[in-house]
Amino acid sequence: MKKRFCFLLAMILCVSLLAGCSGGAGGSGELVLYTWEGMFPQEVLDGFTEETGIAVNYANFDYDETMLAKLEAAEGGDYDLVIADDYIIETVIQQGLAQKLDTGKLENWGCVNPLYQGQFFDPGDEYTVPYGAGVQTIVYDPTAVGAGIEGYGDLWDPALAGNVGLIANYRVINGMALKVLGESYNVEDTAVIRAAGEKLLELAPNVRLIKDDNLQDDLLSGEVGAAVLYTSQATVAMAANPDLEMVFPKEGIGFGIMAQFIPQNAPNPEAAYQFMDYILRPEVSAQCYEFLGYYCTNKDAEALLPESVRPYLTLPDSFSKDDMEMIGNISAQAMEEHQKVWTEFKAACE
Repeated sequence: MKKRFCFLLAMILCVSLLAGCSGGAGGSGELVLYTWEGMFPQEVLDGFTEETGIAVNYANFDYDETMLAKLEAAEGGDYDLVIADDYIIETVIQQGLAQKLDTGKLENWGCVNPLYQGQFFDPGDEYTVPYGAGVQTIVYDPTAVGAGIEGYGDLWDPALAGNVGLIANYRVINGMALKVLGESYNVEDTAVIRAAGEKLLELAPNVRLIKDDNLQDDLLSGEVGAAVLYTSQATVAMAANPDLEMVFPKEGIGFGIMAQFIPQNAPNPEAAYQFMDYILRPEVSAQCYEFLGYYCTNKDAEALLPESVRPYLTLPDSFSKDDMEMIGNISAQAMEEHQKVWTEFKAACE
């Protein structure tokens, strides 16, 4: 009887230890998160670990293409949750490297802003959860610009000669000319892309700078009076000088989305679900977007953003999907024409 009692006691202890290893309702173990550096405030990562017992192993990549190569080599394994750009996620899904989501495991799924759902890379919202959007805006200094700017077309005004800064993303800048001509960012007709290139050449006298890094500093210093900026740059500029004006171009805005997905053979997908649901909580999302400086894709978090940054991280209530267009993947032939147009434009600006 004594031996039997000891055996039963040992079995109970083993079960208890196993339950502790699985973390019960809270979960435990490790989440391998793969994304760019600096995507979350440390307090959010620490709060997740404190609440769930799941340690966050934060792995970084530099370019989306690096992520894709690693994920291909791992055959959709190694990582539990990936955050990357829309265009590369389309390829990930096509290659079968992402698993379909069970949205029933996401209590806060309803917080996602529908403006950012149903897009080209995941039209059925079967694989991804948005985590921030980049929206093409113009920021200008009213004291350095003679007249107000309402759209991309105003950047062609001769009064802005040598006073405009542009980011070095050719799909955005070529697309700006396409929008001025009333075309889509994603047009496939190479003759139309060529016409946009000719339109861009007319802009060259106004361009002082084309650069990707810290273009907002050139606007803040007065090196340029108006600039087409990345979202994070526009946020920094407006925070540093609230007297600047930010414009959603009247021709219609282009945007891109960063999104989360679970790789097909993720080692710990349940940890990924817990993390996604955690950062979908409106109060946690608000922390993330204030830190990140990209547009908030959580509609319930918008009201929780500080008033000092809310205008730069949320779209006007009047906006609908008709006012917006994602910059998506296009054919190799159209891309080749874009690259020719861009090379000629940069040479003209120099």
